[in-house]
Amino acid sequence: MKKWLLCLLTVVAVHASAAPSCPEFTPGGQWPVLTNTKMAPKTRLLCYADFALLHSGITHGPLWSAEHLTRDHIEAAKDMTRTNRFFEESRLPGGEGATLADYKRSGFDRGHMSAAGNRWNKEAMAESFSLANVIPQNRENNERLWARIESAVRKLAMKYDDTYVVTGPMFVGQQLQTIGPNHVFVPTRLFKVVYVPSKRLAFAVVVDNVATSRYNIETVHELEAASGIRFPGIPENVKDQRPGGLKGV
Repeated sequence: MKKWLLCLLTVVAVHASAAPSCPEFTPGGQWPVLTNTKMAPKTRLLCYADFALLHSGITHGPLWSAEHLTRDHIEAAKDMTRTNRFFEESRLPGGEGATLADYKRSGFDRGHMSAAGNRWNKEAMAESFSLANVIPQNRENNERLWARIESAVRKLAMKYDDTYVVTGPMFVGQQLQTIGPNHVFVPTRLFKVVYVPSKRLAFAVVVDNVATSRYNIETVHELEAASGIRFPGIPENVKDQRPGGLKGV
């Protein structure tokens, strides 16, 4: 019990000390909270130019990646050129982050969590290719369905302007697949939480990490129960919404 409590307090301390450095990417500056204590050890909050993420030294990838999208940002992102230069995150201790070798001949794409297509300046575009912001993603999923979902979310941000998005992996099952020398965990599902404060609109998109054309729209409460992550920046009274779908997906 004492050891578990020490780990939990350490995580809280890391969040508390790091949060003031980039609170603009989540509503009210409130970070997603891990309710699955098994995932709490070796977590590190990393701030980038226009997104932030919580990295896991257990899965060797992000547990969530948060961004604040505005109409101006999405307009600016249209003029950005992808760098396509993936790199190992130097801010992580040795052995905690994924390496380029982990993905080599793995059969999986390096799937962005905070999307490259949302980055609105050169610094942010380059930073989005950190391996701390990617997970092993089914190639067809990444290039087709997930790309359409990312595009649909950008259209929502263009329509409503002030939009918060949190994207991350889910790991369900006793026997999880890994890749590479560092045994990077392969997610079984991916999620994207969308919150539009001006419309009091919040929902989650959930996709299996396989070649598929199907996706599920879930309530934020449902995702919180399934993912082991709570989203305190979203008002509780809007967490039970379930829109019919994403236009264009």
